[in-house]
Amino acid sequence: MNTNESHAGADHDDNDNDNDNDNDNDDGSSAARIASLHAHPLKSGAVVNLDAVLLTTTGFEHDRRWMLVDPQGDFHSQREHPRMALLRAVVDGGRLHVQAPGCAPLSVPIEPPVARPVRVDVWGDRFEALAVDPAADRWFSDFLGEPARLVVTHPAMHRPSSRARTGDIEALNGFADGYPILVISTASLADLNRRLADQNLPPVEMARFRPNLVLDGLDAHAEDNLDELHISTDDGPVVLRLVKPCPRCPMPDVDPATGVRGVEPGLTLMGYRADPRLDGAITFGMNAVIVDGIGRTLRVGQGVRGTVRF
Repeated sequence: MNTNESHAGADHDDNDNDNDNDNDNDDGSSAARIASLHAHPLKSGAVVNLDAVLLTTTGFEHDRRWMLVDPQGDFHSQREHPRMALLRAVVDGGRLHVQAPGCAPLSVPIEPPVARPVRVDVWGDRFEALAVDPAADRWFSDFLGEPARLVVTHPAMHRPSSRARTGDIEALNGFADGYPILVISTASLADLNRRLADQNLPPVEMARFRPNLVLDGLDAHAEDNLDELHISTDDGPVVLRLVKPCPRCPMPDVDPATGVRGVEPGLTLMGYRADPRLDGAITFGMNAVIVDGIGRTLRVGQGVRGTVRF
């Protein structure tokens, strides 16, 4: 499933890390570092790996800023179209560039020359987006084999995450399912791959889980028990609050290299990641919102201090 969570909840027991921060008094915090940063400019498209990224009001810059919808405005995703994993969209030179196997490259301006509002739906949340270009619609329709329209976020778009989770924080989203940032640790993936290896199954990549922020230095699934991430950047502090586990649908079973859906790692996850906090849903990673740091830049290698949820 998409790395972020639906407002309706359709979308995202381990020990805390033993590492101490620089403070001599152990406050239960965990020392970590940014291992990698990722964005998905096209919702359900391929991942873009980043060395640095600007933090905006809706999360990582350009993350899930574009989306494909059907004639009714409902979004297309890898759930129904696993080949969308092969759609590589990158932003460069004021344009969105898209490539896919067997297709001529597509390039459209990041700001549509003609503002054509259209109603779209993300998990029952209906709002206005902007149609991009009829030629782009034909390109994506040919790729999917059914009608598709490319839309971009509306400048006046206002999609807050559920206040039941964010409390006093108004966390805004682009086309993410429900939360702006998804956090996973490298140890969580390593633990899953050890379990797959025990079954003589091949390892899976982090790209299957579509995170934005990946952390080194934590124990497996220690992110489940963290409250906030504190990151010192060159521009000033960034604080992210981890507010909800990320429930998983079959999307991690799609191989991002081939666009083919299998049954793993879903079957293995079902054996150990049923989460009582979400009525037994299979979870992997934590959805996060921005407490402080909009306009600041995250970089791979930056230090992170995670405070523990009590």
